[in-house]
Amino acid sequence: MPLSGITYDKFAAFASKLSIARDKNLPFLYQCLLSSCEAAQNMNEKTGALGSAIINPLLLSLYLINEHDFYLKIHQDKKEEQLIEDENYQTFLISLSLDKYLTIEHIAPKEKTFSSWFRPDISTLNLYCSFLLGMLSHYKQGEPSQTLLVDILNKAFSMARCILYLLTSGFETEAFSTWRTLHENECILEILLKGGKEATSAYLKHMRYALAFRGQIASKEETDAIFEQLKKEMREHDLKSKDMKRYIEYGWMMDLSFVKNDPSFKLNFRDGVERVAGLSSYRKEYETSSEIAHSSPLLLYSRKSYFYYKTLINLYESFFRLEKAFSFLYLPSISEEEKTRYLNMQKLYFGELRSCYQYICFVFHDLKRRDLKENNKNI
Repeated sequence: MPLSGITYDKFAAFASKLSIARDKNLPFLYQCLLSSCEAAQNMNEKTGALGSAIINPLLLSLYLINEHDFYLKIHQDKKEEQLIEDENYQTFLISLSLDKYLTIEHIAPKEKTFSSWFRPDISTLNLYCSFLLGMLSHYKQGEPSQTLLVDILNKAFSMARCILYLLTSGFETEAFSTWRTLHENECILEILLKGGKEATSAYLKHMRYALAFRGQIASKEETDAIFEQLKKEMREHDLKSKDMKRYIEYGWMMDLSFVKNDPSFKLNFRDGVERVAGLSSYRKEYETSSEIAHSSPLLLYSRKSYFYYKTLINLYESFFRLEKAFSFLYLPSISEEEKTRYLNMQKLYFGELRSCYQYICFVFHDLKRRDLKENNKNI
């Protein structure tokens, strides 16, 4: 089994980038690494379990360094200087780290995947999301009264990258249920953009109601005052106490000028948020995703290729709308230099994104056509 060698200097340079590694324990950890590699080679010579696999010393180092740091955290009565000199501890650390490394990285069964990070339909979208997240990082975040739209977009593009990670790791149904959350996020953004300050103020007010409902307001007096206001509003809307949770979650739309006279509006996602956002065409997709999220048989027995392409199509469609929202919100306010970078990015990659989307749609519809033909043949 080939081993990738690593010198002490390379190991120390690598470890120094980790906040949990300390200069005084690096020689000890390096010796553990060498011993671990030797043990892995000896094991493979005896059992052949790893075949021609190559041990990744840097990855193995991460297991060793983290195991050692964690041991110190949960055994604060132990002195590191004494542990380093203890051969039994060294054996324990090597055994534990090597067992985890070999099992997780080499032996554990891997999910069957239909893609990888390097396929253009994945890598192009990943690149574009990463670029937009980089641009958003220049804005203040985490202060809802000032940064709500930035925070929603930041979370949306982060979730898009999470979905790509799940898809390339063989977790298609999990990716589709994560798209469900992205869809909810996108619907809220659409309403906030449509409603402007009126919608943002209402949304922020109901965020405060939610904090009070979960007992996360420090002052009892303030909590009581919030509940009084909440109950007053519910009475005005002829709502009962059993409706409180739904009102907190969806009631922020009830007084918006383009909603309050709509008799078909309901305090739920499907007939509330999704319809007001103008995205009801995704109702069936959302319902299917909800079935998976609630562990229906679809989660257990779904066809992996079907949900791979279905998720990717929905993700691309969400992305195109989110990218448009980003452009509308932030292009007017960024510097000319940043605007040029953004427009160059669009020019280089947006056409490829469209081509990827068209290809994915073609493959998915061809897959459904072949399935239908096969099912008819078997009837």
